[in-house]
Amino acid sequence: MAENSGILVQSLYLIVSFNGELMEIIGLSLYVSLSALLIAALIGLPIGSLLATKNFFGSKILNIIINAFMGLPPVVAGLMVYMILSRSGPLGLLGLLYTPQAMIIAQTLLIFPILTALSRQIIEEMNNEYDELLMSLKVSAWTRIKTLLWESRVSLLTVLLAGFGRAIAEVGAVMIVGGNIEHSTRTMTTSIQMEISKGNLELAMALGIILLVISLAVNILMHFIKSHYQKTQGNFRDE
Repeated sequence: MAENSGILVQSLYLIVSFNGELMEIIGLSLYVSLSALLIAALIGLPIGSLLATKNFFGSKILNIIINAFMGLPPVVAGLMVYMILSRSGPLGLLGLLYTPQAMIIAQTLLIFPILTALSRQIIEEMNNEYDELLMSLKVSAWTRIKTLLWESRVSLLTVLLAGFGRAIAEVGAVMIVGGNIEHSTRTMTTSIQMEISKGNLELAMALGIILLVISLAVNILMHFIKSHYQKTQGNFRDE
């Protein structure tokens, strides 16, 4: 018990003293996850909007594929990216394997289907609600999508937060394509796994605490956004 308390105290000291190694790992984790989220959102939200508002050849098949990839195991995603970026792969000449860029690609592959499928569902519901109004106004397809995206902004923000939470907690895929190289590709999750195996529980626990705080912050923010939006909508209806 006393030993565990000592480990906790040392972990907290690493955090409050802004330990250099700890800050480096946290910074890289945030850079990789936020970059993957931005790329996945820039690709996924437009595709989700298109699938929600248009029926075109292959749209049903595309929906099925995207929904299937929502449950893609992280190690499989990592293996796919590894095969593409390895020396014998189609993009091997770029030399991206075992770099932060490779980890960004892997995380993007993991969260892109989630953002696409959830945004499609949200925008489709909004499209059904506003369909008659938008048809009466004779707006263009692009204007319709922009309107639906704006009206769905609160729900879509919670989807983005969920995607970030999924990305920041990833370990399998980033371990495969990043290699967990010191001062280069060590994220919070891969470092925790390695430090525990080395018996360095102080750093592992410090990283675990930070990861838990980030997870709680994301969930609290999601709850606050939803509650504020529901309250605002309720006040609007009362007026």
